[in-house]
Amino acid sequence: MNTVAKRLVLGAAIATLAAPAYAQADDQALQLKVDELSKKVQQLEEKSQNQQKELTRKVEKLEDKSLSKWLTIGGDYRFRFDSLRGQTAAFTDAMGTFNNAAAQLQGAFFADPTNPINAAMLSGLMNFSNQMQNTNTLSGARNFLGQASTQQMIGGLGNFAKQVPSYRPNNDSLYTNRLGLDLHAKATKDVTVNVRLLAYKVFGAQDDSAITNNGSAPFFADRTGVFDGTLGHVPSSSLLDVDRAYATWSNIGDQPVWFSVGRRPSTNGAPSNLRLNNPRPGNGGTPALLVDYAFDGMTLGYAPDIDALPGAYAKVCYGRGFESGFENPANSLNDTDMLGIAVIPIDTDPLRVWLQWNRGFSIFDFPTMQNTAFGNTAPKVNLGDIDWYGAGAMSTIKNVGPGKLNFFGDAGLSVTHPNNNVSGQAGFQGLMTGRFLQPEAPTDKTGWAAYVGARYDYEPSRTKVGLEYNHGSKNWITFAPSADDMWTSKLGTRGDVYEAYLIQELNLKPISSYLATAFFRLGYQYYSFDYTGSNNWVGAPVKISEVKSTDMMLLTPLKYAQDIYLTFEVKF
Repeated sequence: MNTVAKRLVLGAAIATLAAPAYAQADDQALQLKVDELSKKVQQLEEKSQNQQKELTRKVEKLEDKSLSKWLTIGGDYRFRFDSLRGQTAAFTDAMGTFNNAAAQLQGAFFADPTNPINAAMLSGLMNFSNQMQNTNTLSGARNFLGQASTQQMIGGLGNFAKQVPSYRPNNDSLYTNRLGLDLHAKATKDVTVNVRLLAYKVFGAQDDSAITNNGSAPFFADRTGVFDGTLGHVPSSSLLDVDRAYATWSNIGDQPVWFSVGRRPSTNGAPSNLRLNNPRPGNGGTPALLVDYAFDGMTLGYAPDIDALPGAYAKVCYGRGFESGFENPANSLNDTDMLGIAVIPIDTDPLRVWLQWNRGFSIFDFPTMQNTAFGNTAPKVNLGDIDWYGAGAMSTIKNVGPGKLNFFGDAGLSVTHPNNNVSGQAGFQGLMTGRFLQPEAPTDKTGWAAYVGARYDYEPSRTKVGLEYNHGSKNWITFAPSADDMWTSKLGTRGDVYEAYLIQELNLKPISSYLATAFFRLGYQYYSFDYTGSNNWVGAPVKISEVKSTDMMLLTPLKYAQDIYLTFEVKF
């Protein structure tokens, strides 16, 4: 092999031996680049994660400050049509008689003011009326009625008697609008505020005259006018009134204890929620048979965790029904207060049981009302105390055919404790004692009531059908003037009330909230009255069949009444 050939072979051999070294160098450089790129990617990922966490924190901070996080707004609208009919007993209208006497005597006086007889008769009537208003004790009433001049005046009233024959009152078409706005605010941890505003009016009116007996004596004490306990629950005006406004502090001391104060959720309680198509009331409600009154007050509650008593809780409730103001020589009235103890041993979907005791202290004779058939009224005297006792239960059975069955039973007892006071503005009547101008010695009166009903929910068509019945005895008196009944609170009836209703919910998707719904409700109520004075604690009840045309009364006695109603309601 020549020299040139040898050199070529040697060069090839050297190149062959050097190739792996060059390749290894390239691999190392490539690995360095890969490692560098991986490091940059990791840095970018960490930066992205930090940015994402920061963005999430900012969004959460904004959500914490948003209205939807701490404030819930809802409400309801209701249109209602009522067709009302009844049958009265013949009687003598007491206020109408006094008004007749005053009008005729004034007419005679102005026709001949120089005639001393006319002047004396008018002056005597005015003095008689004024002394009645200012006589508020049993002994004072008896002394006043025992005077010869008083008896002469009472006898003379017969010449001006406004006797009202039996008739059939009716209102073929009564339309009402009701708007409710609900606000629930989470103020701080464990402290919430609840508010409900209500406006309730009759079509074509801005007062309560459409539900009273215009031109004659009213039918029932709880519908003679609107007062503090019925504001927003009896048709009056288009003003938006505060129905509820209360603050609740829960989990006090990390215990199942709560305290709540304000204008209470003491209306439309169980079991009336079935008929009204409302959710079952929570631990703030009251039994509808005993209390349906818009109270200002407070509650202290405790809900222990007991396996054998699921959902059990107990609470003490206090409310003020009337503030008497400053005591002075011209004002000896006491405040009217209510104290209640509720024990709910079981509160679950299948079963809810309640036990209740209430006492009303220093019950007033008339609430403060404006422009009623009796003029402007206000409490003049305290008539005594009333105790109430109640026990009831409601249950739901699912899978009864294609739906579920809801049913309930409730019982109540009322015991009055009258003092020696009578109401002069009510004709010397006391707490469940005495007839007009016929005072009687105070004695405790015991009354009772029962309330049962059922509602079947046919789920395929969202149709609900219900039946209810309640009975009240001669001396039954409840504290429920805010009940959702047009004639009078049916649960305060001294007699029998039958009701049937049908609820048809519209099968429409909720938008404003998951509880939003719209439905029609068609119902029929029939009242059969055994005694006068339903929902009235002033004066003795009189058996309807024994009322005479000469009996002087402040309220028109009804034998029976009926109401056909239809509503269109939207809850949002």
